[in-house]
Amino acid sequence: MKGKIRAIITGTTGMVGEGVLHECLMHPQVDTVLVINRKPCGVHHPKLIEIIHENFFDITPIQDKLTGYNACYFCMGVTSLGKKEPEYTQLTHTLTLHIAEILSKQNPTMTFCYVSGAGTDSSEKGKRMWARVKGKTENDLMKLPFKHVFAFRPGYIQPTDGLKNTQSFYSYLSWLFPIFQTFFQNYVSTLTQVGLAMIHATQHGYPKSILEVKDINELAGI
Repeated sequence: MKGKIRAIITGTTGMVGEGVLHECLMHPQVDTVLVINRKPCGVHHPKLIEIIHENFFDITPIQDKLTGYNACYFCMGVTSLGKKEPEYTQLTHTLTLHIAEILSKQNPTMTFCYVSGAGTDSSEKGKRMWARVKGKTENDLMKLPFKHVFAFRPGYIQPTDGLKNTQSFYSYLSWLFPIFQTFFQNYVSTLTQVGLAMIHATQHGYPKSILEVKDINELAGI
């Protein structure tokens, strides 16, 4: 890809989105980052533009502000715990496709990177509800007229030190990460690797549209 990256990032008030934002703001090939949030992310940087928008099921009021970008790192997501399939489908598939459809019309040369999850079911027919919904979301994103769509399926993600949105239970697991890397290297990534892999997917592409943990780590090192 020629030129600099102009990226839109969703979910920056969560751990993964905040980590991806952190990598983008530090990367010399990223020129501008636009984040869309319901509340301020609390980050201030010369590269950063923030739009506060309450209703993510209707972003048409801000769509004219979303043009001129060549990457979207979609890090927004919710847990399936305690949710029935219709609710989880609305919050995962319906919301994601609404935003993606508008972005694909506004930015046809965009690379769209969607954070899915290890174990996602591409057949959409498995027993695990969340995996079916994620699989359908991936499949429908692939049909949109973007330049590229990549589904990222991370496993365990080691958070980046110093960021504020790391979930509390990671404090009990972080010390185990060197062991995870040694014995389960195809199941773990650092948040830095996830962010760099998205940047490199935008710059260089990748042979696969679905990136498992091994692919994420490989692409991060390019």
